[in-house]
Amino acid sequence: MKTNKEISKFLSLILRHHPEKIGLNLDKNGWANVEELIQKMNQNHWQIDRNILNEVVITNDKQRFIFDETKEKIRANQGHSIDIDLNLQPVEPPEILYHGTATKFVGSIRNEGIKKQSRQHVHLSENIETATKVGQRHGKVVILKVKAKEMHKKGFVFYLSENNVWLTDNVEKEFIL
Repeated sequence: MKTNKEISKFLSLILRHHPEKIGLNLDKNGWANVEELIQKMNQNHWQIDRNILNEVVITNDKQRFIFDETKEKIRANQGHSIDIDLNLQPVEPPEILYHGTATKFVGSIRNEGIKKQSRQHVHLSENIETATKVGQRHGKVVILKVKAKEMHKKGFVFYLSENNVWLTDNVEKEFIL
């Protein structure tokens, strides 16, 4: 039997990057039908039911997934590499936001800024702890401070995802402390 962490990682892969791996259809806003998701996962050797899915969504430490109000649809909150519209509204950010990365990327960031790479947005957080968790996934962690309010005043758009991750298109190097 798969652990919740394994199921969560697979859901991230399917709902954020490769729904075609199990033949799952996402709508233009990234929503998948819950019954179809469960059926397709089970056809691909994942023993999952609605109770297990509910538990994975509720207990995910980063709150990566969300159900719609009817609980008939599910999607990832952010982090997509596929083209979807999360229907996020622009929000004024706080003075400073943080970006967790690894030492091996600092040189590139200092030269080019923070790029979204294959994702739809750059991910930022309001606290150092969250940024640290993100950065640790890539190696020895470095926390960068981003002058978010100053960026916003210069026309950069910010969004806040359902799970409180700050999103923007890119962070130019002059806004990194």
